[in-house]
Amino acid sequence: MYAPHSIRIEGDVTLGGLFPVHAKGPSGVPCGDIKRENGIHRLEAMLYALDQINSDPNLLPNVTLGARILDTCSRDTYALEQSLTFVQALIQKDTSDVRCTNGEPPVFVKPEKVVGVIGASGSSVSIMVANILRLFQIPQISYASTAPELSDDRRYDFFSRVVPPDSFQAQAMVDIVKALGWNYVSTLASEGSYGEKGVESFTQISKEAGGLCIAQSVRIPQERKDRTVDFDRIIKQLLDTPNSRAVVIFANDEDIKQILAAAKRADQVGHFLWVGSDSWGSKVNPLHQHEDIAEGAITIQPKRATVEGTWLVPSGKCSQMAAAGQWPKWFDAYFTSRTLENNRRNVWFAEYWEENFNCKLTISGSKKEDTDRKCTGSAGTPVMFNKNGDAPGRYDIFQYQTTNTTTPGYRLIGQWTDELQLNMEELQWGRGARQIPASVCTLPCKPGQRKKTQKGAPCCWTCEPCDGYQYQADEVTCQHCPYDQRPDENRTGCRSIPIVKLEWHSPWALIPVFLAMLGIVATVFVVATFIRYNDTPIVRASGRELSYVLLGGIFLCYTITFLMIATPDVAVCAFRRVFLGLGMCISYAALLTKTNRIYRIFEQGKRSVTAPRLISPSSQLAIASSLISVQLLGVFVWFGVDPPNVVVDYDEHKTLNPELARGVLKCDISDLQIICSLGYSILLMVTCTVYAIKTRGVPENFNEAKPIGFTMYTTCIVWLAFIPIFFGTAQSAEKLYIQTTTLTISMNLSASVALGMLYMPKVYIIIFHPELNVQKRKRSFKAVVTAATMSSRLSHKPSDRPNGEAKTELCENVDPNNCIPPVRKSVQKSVTWYTLPPTV
Repeated sequence: MYAPHSIRIEGDVTLGGLFPVHAKGPSGVPCGDIKRENGIHRLEAMLYALDQINSDPNLLPNVTLGARILDTCSRDTYALEQSLTFVQALIQKDTSDVRCTNGEPPVFVKPEKVVGVIGASGSSVSIMVANILRLFQIPQISYASTAPELSDDRRYDFFSRVVPPDSFQAQAMVDIVKALGWNYVSTLASEGSYGEKGVESFTQISKEAGGLCIAQSVRIPQERKDRTVDFDRIIKQLLDTPNSRAVVIFANDEDIKQILAAAKRADQVGHFLWVGSDSWGSKVNPLHQHEDIAEGAITIQPKRATVEGTWLVPSGKCSQMAAAGQWPKWFDAYFTSRTLENNRRNVWFAEYWEENFNCKLTISGSKKEDTDRKCTGSAGTPVMFNKNGDAPGRYDIFQYQTTNTTTPGYRLIGQWTDELQLNMEELQWGRGARQIPASVCTLPCKPGQRKKTQKGAPCCWTCEPCDGYQYQADEVTCQHCPYDQRPDENRTGCRSIPIVKLEWHSPWALIPVFLAMLGIVATVFVVATFIRYNDTPIVRASGRELSYVLLGGIFLCYTITFLMIATPDVAVCAFRRVFLGLGMCISYAALLTKTNRIYRIFEQGKRSVTAPRLISPSSQLAIASSLISVQLLGVFVWFGVDPPNVVVDYDEHKTLNPELARGVLKCDISDLQIICSLGYSILLMVTCTVYAIKTRGVPENFNEAKPIGFTMYTTCIVWLAFIPIFFGTAQSAEKLYIQTTTLTISMNLSASVALGMLYMPKVYIIIFHPELNVQKRKRSFKAVVTAATMSSRLSHKPSDRPNGEAKTELCENVDPNNCIPPVRKSVQKSVTWYTLPPTV
C-alpha cells in the first residue's frame, strides 16, 4: 500500500516523475485544486509512454520500466521535499544503534533506485530539484521548464529538457511584437523563476533588437491574501499606460485565468492585446468563461507531433475502427478511454474525474477483464539536445479566435524556427476586425515633423514640426535646406526658390519708365530746338557748348531708368556701372563749370577790369571734361577690381514664410557701391549749390545764375529725400522694387528739374516769343565789369539812394521788359542793359 500522493509502478529500472498535479495551495496549505492539463494530462502521457515502451519488444528487450511519480503541487519547496524520495536509495544509513523492542536489529525495506527523473514542469521547481539531484548524479529531463538559467551546464550538468529555453521563445515573442508594429508593450510575470526570467529575457532581447520599449513590468506575487483585489489592482496598473495595449505574459495557468477575469470585471473587453508564452500555449482551461476577453490573444508553444503507438482498446473495437478507416490520434484516444475502472494506477484520477464531471464518487473496487488487443503505430519526431541540454527553438504560433469561425478556438497562424513566419492574412482581432490594432507610445509623426524622444523612453516621443527653411532629413532630424532652396509642401525635401526680377509690366517699373519716356521726349525736343535756333541770341547767350553737354547728361539720367529695369546680364550690369553716375556727373559738371565761371567773372570784376582766365568755350569744355573723366576713371578702376557679374540674391527676399521666398536676379552692385558711384556726382551737386548760393546776388537772368540756384536747391531736396528711403528699405521684402523705383525716380526728377528750370523758359521764348530773341546792343567786358561793380553799390534800399534812384540791374536778356527793377511805382529811371561777350 503506497501513499496517495505518489504513483509506484514496478519495473526492472525505475524512473522518477514530477508533475504539478495540484495547483499551489493557499497560505499554510501545500496543495490546491487539481490541474487538468498541466497535471493529469502530462502524467497520463508518461504512463502512456511507459506502456508503449514496455509493450514494444524491440525497444528494451527483457527490460521493464517502472516509475515513481510524485506531485509537486506547483511549489518549489514542496517539490524539493518530495524529491528526497528519489535519493533515499543512495543515502547510507547508520543503523548500528537502532534496535527493535525485542532487541533484534530492524529490517529496512530498501527503496527502489531511481535512475532518472522526468520533470518538473515549472522552472522554479526544476531548479530546486536539480540542485539536489546533481549531488547524487541523477539525470533529470524536463518536459516544460524553459528558464534560461537552466542552460548553464556548469550548474545544472545533470539537467536536460525537451523544450527550448525561454530565450528562444522570448526571441520569438519579440519578433511577433515587432512584426505586428507594436513598440510599446507591458510585461506580466508570475513570481518565480519561469515568469521573472522569461520577462528578463524578453526585456534583454528587446533592448538588443531596438525599437521596442517596455511600458511596465508587473509581477504577480505568489503569496496573496485576496486574489480578486490583487488582480484588479494589476489591471488598474496596466491601464495607467493606456497606449500600451499589448501585454506579454509569462504566467502560470491560474494567474492567466485570474488576470483575464480581472480584465473582464474592469470592462476592458477588446482593450488588451495578449501575447502569451508557452505556459498559455493552446490551453483551453485558463480561458473558460473568459473567451471574449481573450479574443485575439496570440500564444506560442513548442512544436508538437502526434506520436503513434499501441492503443489498448476493448475486443473487437480496433477491427471495427480499422474497417471504418477511423484511426484515432493515439494519445487522445488513449486518454479519452480512461475510466475509474481501467485507470486505478493513477491515484489522482478519481479526483480529476470529480473535477472534470463535477460529481462525487464512491469508488468500488472492480476490474474489467483483460480482453484488449494491440494496434500498433509509427514513431514520432526525433528528440534532440544541444550542448547545453536544450531542445532547439521550434514554436507554433496560435491566435484565439471566436468571430467569423464555425469552431471558436486556437488557430495556427505561423511558426518560429530561428526566424518568424507569420501569416498576416489569418489574423483576426476583436469583433472580427482585420486591421492590426496599435500598441505604440506615440503615433508616427506626420511628414515634415521630427521625433523628439523622451528621456529613458526611446519609443515615446513628441512630434516637432520642422519650421522655417528646415526639412525632415530623417525621423529625428530637421536640416536646413541649401542656400538656394526652400522646403517642399510636405517638408520632406527641398525645392529651388523661384527667381524674380523687376518686370516691365510691374507698377514699380511703369511709373519711372513713363517719367523717363516723357523726359527723353522733352530733352530731344529741347535739343532739336536749340539746334534749329543755334545762332539765336538766347541759345548763344546760354553757352551752347555746355548746354549741349548738360542736355546730354540729362538724357543719360533718363535712359539709366531702362538699364535699371532691364533683365540683368553681364552687358547690362557693365552699362549700369558706367551710366549710373555718368549722367548726373555730366549734368552737374556742366552746371558747376557755369556757376564757377559766373562767380569768377564777378569776383574778378570787383578787383580789376581784367577778364579771368579759362572762361572761353573751349576752356569750359576742358574743365567739364576733366570733371567727367574723374567719374570715368573711378568706373574703370571698379571694372578692374570687381568685374561685372550677375548674381541671384536669396537673402533679399528670404522671408519668414518659405512659401514667399524669392531669389532676386540682379547685378552684383551693392547698396554701398551705388552710393559710391553716385557720391562723386553728389559732391559736384553740393559744390554747384555752394557756387549758386555765392552768385545769388548777381543781376537777374545774368548767365542763368538764379535758375541754376533754384535747380540746385530743388535737386538737393530730392536727393535728401532719396537717401533715407533708399537705406530705410534695405531690410524690406520689397527692397528690389522700392530701391530701384526710388533711384530711377530721383534721377528722373533731378533731370526734370534741370530741364524745366534751365531750358523750358528759353524754349518758350524761342518758339512763342521770337520777337524777344533778338540782340539790341553789346557792351565790352570793361562795361560789364563796371556794371557789376555798380550793381553791388546800388544794392541799398531805395530810400537810402540819392534822388530816389532805383538800383541798376544788368541783364543778359535783350528784352528790357524782362528785367524790371524793384523800385517804387511812382518813379522809374532809365535802365542800361549789358550783355556778356558772345561765347562763340
